[in-house]
Amino acid sequence: MTVKLFFCALLIAISTTPALAAKPNVVLFLVDDMGWMDCGVYGSKYYETPNIDRFATRAMRFTNAYADPLCSPTRGSIMSGKHPARHGILTASGHQPPQEAGHLFFPETAPPTKPMLTPESKNYLEPSEITLAETLKAAGYRTAHIGKWHLGLVPPYRPEQQGFDVAFHCAPDPGPPGGYFSPYGVVPEGRPTAKNKVGTITDGPDGEYIVDRQGIEAVKFIRESKGGPFFLNLWCYGIHGPWGHKPEYTAEFAKKKDPRGLQANPIMASMLRSVDECFGRILDELDQQGLTDNTLIIFYSDNGGNTHSNVPGTAKTEAAEKNKGDALADWRKWAGDLPPTNNAPLREGKGTLYEGGTRVPMMWSWANQIKPATVSDAIVGHIDIYPTVLDLLGLQKPAEQVIDGISIAPVLTGKGELPRKAFFNYFPYRPNEGGVTVRSGDFKLIRWFGPGVPRELYNLRDDIGETTNLAEQMPDKVAELDALIDGFQADTGARFPIPNPAYKPRGPAQQAERPLGGWVPKGCTAELKDGALIVTGENRSPFLGLTALKHPGPVSMEIAASGAAGPARIQWRTADQETFPEAGQIVEFTLPGGSTPSTVTVELPVKGSLLHLRLYLPAQQAPVTLDRITIRSRAPQPQIWNFDK
Repeated sequence: MTVKLFFCALLIAISTTPALAAKPNVVLFLVDDMGWMDCGVYGSKYYETPNIDRFATRAMRFTNAYADPLCSPTRGSIMSGKHPARHGILTASGHQPPQEAGHLFFPETAPPTKPMLTPESKNYLEPSEITLAETLKAAGYRTAHIGKWHLGLVPPYRPEQQGFDVAFHCAPDPGPPGGYFSPYGVVPEGRPTAKNKVGTITDGPDGEYIVDRQGIEAVKFIRESKGGPFFLNLWCYGIHGPWGHKPEYTAEFAKKKDPRGLQANPIMASMLRSVDECFGRILDELDQQGLTDNTLIIFYSDNGGNTHSNVPGTAKTEAAEKNKGDALADWRKWAGDLPPTNNAPLREGKGTLYEGGTRVPMMWSWANQIKPATVSDAIVGHIDIYPTVLDLLGLQKPAEQVIDGISIAPVLTGKGELPRKAFFNYFPYRPNEGGVTVRSGDFKLIRWFGPGVPRELYNLRDDIGETTNLAEQMPDKVAELDALIDGFQADTGARFPIPNPAYKPRGPAQQAERPLGGWVPKGCTAELKDGALIVTGENRSPFLGLTALKHPGPVSMEIAASGAAGPARIQWRTADQETFPEAGQIVEFTLPGGSTPSTVTVELPVKGSLLHLRLYLPAQQAPVTLDRITIRSRAPQPQIWNFDK
């Protein structure tokens, strides 16, 4: 008998029926891609979430709750209580085929174009993990998983094998494989997961909305489980792509304006209304069954709000326009060029280690145990859900299961504070070759893994938007928090990316060693002379190209030039764009020319990380002399070319 089976059998053996009857029910409602500012109680003035907001009146709301930057790592931590560094799911790869036995998750080699050797994410949650569902099931709970799983593609890794008696889920996929409307088994043409398109989901009436169906299945489970304790684990498909929405709701929000002038996407508002209705249906059913007072309810999101999808010019959007023209046309009709949401005042969003990517809504309620309508600024997160549920229910942690999280019950019940010195987020992927963060008190340190990338230190109490890097001003604080990161790595075995010995440098740090500082002439000649770069045109559109940049947008360029006058322009692409877009991402300006250098500043509204740019110059008739070029961004240091050698 395996350790996992022995543990479950032991708990069942020592449980008694009278004790089980007194156990509270547990509901975990997880929203996909819901940002910190994406409901009324957290500050949105555009989205309408009456059920989430009324839940807050009987819950404790956390203002410093964290998740991983992407969904699968967070979900693995909820189920295991472990850091992603320990359970091994490091990115949103749960829909990919599982790796074979003996697979090396840290490569020994990499192509010369990759500067780092980076750990590979597991595509599944290990069956040997004693999950939260298994622990509750062993204690006599009836368990159900309803919705997105994203912790393993094939049957051995699905929820049915991880402690759930009832399972209603798709392939599992990042989003509903067949879209948001029934029949759900219809997979868009060309999807590579077509063979595994449906898990245990069944079609509803034509046109049924899958988030509504999740609510229906949840109510069914609650009614069937009334006689004993149950664990309802509902992981909502909304508000993830492919962004299916109810047009009648969307039309209402298209007429609405955010008084803050920040959030304005009617599709996202429509989808959030459906998510809110699903949550409300569960709350209402608990009320009607008289179960509310004896039910622990947790509301949470798996990562920060999505600020990058469906933005024109990205490689993903261009591919989607080829494969799903109707879907993108629908997005353009209602949302135009808007990203899904706006996380302001937080910086950036999903997929990043800034606050917009990791800070999320979290609320807990349990009548007579958790004081209603309260707010906590305690630093909490995904790894804490498992141990906290067990603590509140009076259940022992499985001795065989390493749990990184701590119980936040002292804060929830008002009986104490958390014994937490630091909270970590580990994400070994781009930008800057990934990184790790530590939040300790008011301070947050980001250690990027890319060679030579400076630390970033922020005081989140004074600077929630992470606008001012204090690393140079506070070296002692950097050293203190750096030591905590070292301890985290030693404790969890986190594999940090390391330099690739086969790498052939092409980045900005090496550009000074390349001809012309990395600038490549196209349709022109360029030579260094007397401390300047002389550009002479050879065709109608001469330009200088520059790649291997790493500048988080927005970006400004200062160009000190003399010689020929006339119209000029800058075109760019970002790290997630495979090619320059056919339209857009071009800023036009004028060089005044003359015998002495004049400096022109050009603002580039870059969204994402600037990778590659083209500087078109009026050098067709006469040379342009460049004395200095400076690129400024949110990177700690500007990039400067003096052309003096």
